[in-house]
Amino acid sequence: MKNKKTLWMILTGLVVGAISVGLVLAGNPKNMGFCIACFVRDIAGGVGMHQAAIVQYIRPEIIGLVLGALIMSVAGKEFRAQGGSSPMTRFVLGFFVMVGALMFLGCPLRMVLRIAGGDLNAVVGLVGFVGGILLGILCLNQGFSLRRTYAQSPLEGGMISAVNVALLVLVVAAPPVIFFSAEGPGSMRAPIWLALAAGLIVGALAQKTRLCMVGGLRDAVLFQDFYLLYGFIAIIVAAAIGNLITGNFNLGFAGQPVAHSDALWNFMGMVLVGFASVLLGGCPLRQLILAGSGNSDSAVTVLGMFVGAACCHNFKLASSADGPTPNGKIAVILGLAVVAAIAALNIQKQKSNK
Repeated sequence: MKNKKTLWMILTGLVVGAISVGLVLAGNPKNMGFCIACFVRDIAGGVGMHQAAIVQYIRPEIIGLVLGALIMSVAGKEFRAQGGSSPMTRFVLGFFVMVGALMFLGCPLRMVLRIAGGDLNAVVGLVGFVGGILLGILCLNQGFSLRRTYAQSPLEGGMISAVNVALLVLVVAAPPVIFFSAEGPGSMRAPIWLALAAGLIVGALAQKTRLCMVGGLRDAVLFQDFYLLYGFIAIIVAAAIGNLITGNFNLGFAGQPVAHSDALWNFMGMVLVGFASVLLGGCPLRQLILAGSGNSDSAVTVLGMFVGAACCHNFKLASSADGPTPNGKIAVILGLAVVAAIAALNIQKQKSNK
């Protein structure tokens, strides 16, 4: 049974890596076949939450991830409408996950895809990501908890999926109230139905296997359980092979697509992502999958990510290929302080109830 689970995880990683390469060939930006942070940012722009014209598009991949998780969870009788575990705290943590990700210019999934494309800046990001996860593990070992969840109505659990159906209608109908980038990363996109199909496949597989970038490293350190880590490694292997075959492998720091080479802030951004994600119980990809599976706390986290993405562009917090902004540096430092405070306060509450 364990070997079968491991095989499923490896196959899932290989499929995710291969699909990511395919999406780039179909039109997505290089090293960005899938990026939760970048695509959430694009959707926020697409519905007018920010006005950065080069990153505005309702990405079908995100819609597919949520709906794929919904379909698989219902088919496997694993759909559970539940929530109530510190929702506003999760919203804030989701907000700062996005601040860190847009400092680095990518979520943990894009980080491994960038590594698979030869981007050594992403290796620096990985070191920071591991550091943030270790900080989170330290808090878990001290008794950090966001409390239990409670059963909710199926309507509550399915609301985020209904929102994504509405987004799909918008991107297909393309009414004048939504925005489409004419240039920049937002203009680079795979055909709608191909992107949606890719999201559905990855969402279903991620729901079945519990694929999570944060969980893989967390479980390896805490429990010496490498199950989730196999998926992490398989994505890199499949994407690296695909990039080599298609000529999209470029080893080095300079000239990487939609990336900057400021090592300190690549590191710091991913420290924030790793730290906050451990406290949330999963990476941005995992939050989308849990939301599709009925978890309203993860849905609130995703909303926090959307607001975070909008604020990053409205207040000039997001990095660009030229590097981080002064506002972005301040936001990352503030984010680390806020996340550390959330961790400390919840540890204290845990102890005081004993």
